[in-house]
Amino acid sequence: MSDEPTILARKAIIVGASGGIGAALAQALRRRGCDVIALSRGGGKESLTLDIEDEESIESAAGKLQDRAPFDLIIIATGMLHAPKVQPEKTYRDLNPAALAQYFALNATGPALVARYFLPLLERRQRAVFAVLSARVGSVSDNRLGGWYGYRASKAALNMIVKCLAIEVSRTRPNTLCLALHPGTVDTPLSKPFQKSVPSDRLFSGGQAAERLLGVIEAASADDNGRLLAWDGSVIAP
Repeated sequence: MSDEPTILARKAIIVGASGGIGAALAQALRRRGCDVIALSRGGGKESLTLDIEDEESIESAAGKLQDRAPFDLIIIATGMLHAPKVQPEKTYRDLNPAALAQYFALNATGPALVARYFLPLLERRQRAVFAVLSARVGSVSDNRLGGWYGYRASKAALNMIVKCLAIEVSRTRPNTLCLALHPGTVDTPLSKPFQKSVPSDRLFSGGQAAERLLGVIEAASADDNGRLLAWDGSVIAP
């Protein structure tokens, strides 16, 4: 048996390819022989520009890729847990409308607009996947600690967006799966302030997370359409 990685997709798009997980996903896919289009806010030598908070930027990026379509795989690897002026709320007394708006803009509205403009770029005749990085804390039924209002609520909204997409897209694109993925705790700037309580065997490198997520995407079936799946392939309840 060959140890060479399997080809998961022939042509893929990674939105948020400058982040820790996004960059690792692009790298892992290229090792599999996939032609990867990397998109990020800053652009760069190997990346086109896409600002997840700017609809015009999203629409423009999609337009530039029409001639290279169809794609087998689109992954949105953007997201925000904290920012210079935004920290996860410990109590309802910390709730702030500007912070909530920023959480939703980055974690829910942006990915929804990417879906609007990028889903038409996916392959119709064969299997295709539209996946977003979500989080276990976006599960309402799994919430036993409270707090982190903005992050939890925006990820819950993202999970609902994915579910709605899965239902609608299946009517005209029966070969397309829409998935929300929980990567676990990954050693990136997003999780850095919150890693102290994470067991060492549950703190993943970007490369580890990428390989596990690609494995989940590869194994996903029609039954998983619209679901939130964890890095180990388990289903997380809404």
